[in-house]
Amino acid sequence: MNTERGTNSEHNREARICLFSQRHLKRLVSRCVDYEFEDVICEVDDVELLAYEPYRYFNFSQKVVNKIAKYVSIAELNPGLRSLRLKNDYDLFVVVCMFPSDLLAINAIKGWKEGCRTSICWLDEIWSAKLNALKGHMKILSRFDYVVLNCSQSVGPVQDIIQKPCFYMPPGVDSIRFCPYPNPPVRSIDVFNLGRRSPVTHEALLKMVEARQIFYIYDTIDRMDTYYPRQHRDLIANLAKRSRYFLANAAKIDRDLETQGQSEIGFRFFEGAASGTVMIGQPPTNEAFHEHFNWPDSVIRIPRDASNIAEIIADLNSQKERLKEIRKNNVVQSLLRHDWAYRWRAILDMVNLEAKEALTAREKRLKLLADMASGSS
Repeated sequence: MNTERGTNSEHNREARICLFSQRHLKRLVSRCVDYEFEDVICEVDDVELLAYEPYRYFNFSQKVVNKIAKYVSIAELNPGLRSLRLKNDYDLFVVVCMFPSDLLAINAIKGWKEGCRTSICWLDEIWSAKLNALKGHMKILSRFDYVVLNCSQSVGPVQDIIQKPCFYMPPGVDSIRFCPYPNPPVRSIDVFNLGRRSPVTHEALLKMVEARQIFYIYDTIDRMDTYYPRQHRDLIANLAKRSRYFLANAAKIDRDLETQGQSEIGFRFFEGAASGTVMIGQPPTNEAFHEHFNWPDSVIRIPRDASNIAEIIADLNSQKERLKEIRKNNVVQSLLRHDWAYRWRAILDMVNLEAKEALTAREKRLKLLADMASGSS
């Protein structure tokens, strides 16, 4: 087990937040966004970060116990981690999970219910259609005082099962890291396509590359791991800040069997907006998207399979003032609404904890950058 401490916590006795992290257990680049959230929490609060180093056969044993937990309502299964008992008392125990399968790792920590006044689980992805196959995982969730979900349409069904307060909160982003200000770089990348993509649109963009019409950045490797999550997020931010157009679609838009028509906001929208790109794609059809991305042209809607992407880009390129306004609005709205600092403040309000000065300082910095981006200073 590796224990790291937040930047504002010099000693154990000063930490009021106990934050359990998956960062050494799960190294997929897709998870770096969660570790970015944890980093911001450590920056703005007094945190003890618990980050386990996995045993050699952890991945195999985790698969086994997760299969058991799908069908058996057992909440004590340990996926192969050395047990640890908390020695200090904390105001808040926080667990950030990407999937329900992450929850079993919590069983390695003994006494977190007794040693922490309040507990909260932040869960990125859980689909309503899959809840019946998560018996053991739901039992673990029911041990928390509060559960925060990034899937808006799963809140009611999960709450009905675990009988604990469940809330929707959209994902966020380190808006300062992704912000192109105070020194906006040249947008030398024409199109940035990160993660899932339409084969049709991708092929059309590749033809534009072959014709030497655009500089196009896209993934060529699947399921990449990284030992440097902060550097990976810096890389994504630096590419996005230099991109003119950014493809963004609803979460798991190509996984109908898994989502069963449930439409949710993915991480791409927060990254694209914060970096000031012009986002094009298929946004979610839910109310949450309309609430949190309700400024003009937050996303330019195009068909998912857009074989005519060359014509779409050419038309947008001819509307220079519109593009300028889109980029400005995306940056400003992200700085004022979607930084991880605002998600953390909402959690503190939820559990009746006072915000630390470092959080207020970060919010002031976000406001200064927003003023700069909007041209008011």
